[in-house]
Amino acid sequence: MTTIDDAQSREIIELLLTRSPETEAFPRADSHDDVLAVIGRLQATGAELSAKLVIAGFTLRPVEHQGIEQACESCMYYMVHRRFCELPELDLPVEPEWSCRLWRI
Repeated sequence: MTTIDDAQSREIIELLLTRSPETEAFPRADSHDDVLAVIGRLQATGAELSAKLVIAGFTLRPVEHQGIEQACESCMYYMVHRRFCELPELDLPVEPEWSCRLWRI
């Protein structure tokens, strides 16, 4: 069985987002109910990567929303030293400049 490391996973994610950049980046999940709705949809997808990226609204660049630049590196779920999103429903290696609609400060 071949295992894919975080760097390889980031490359795959970037390729997927470059080929199919239409994700659900908006509306942002601003309220608790919005977050729960997105998380419920993510849980229903299981581990299917491309569906996770679409539902979570991943972008390869930060998103400006309500006057705040929302990038993975400034999100509470971002693990700096690993460059990783620790939100259980995502659990993905990410780049600091990427963003998703589940961003939280």
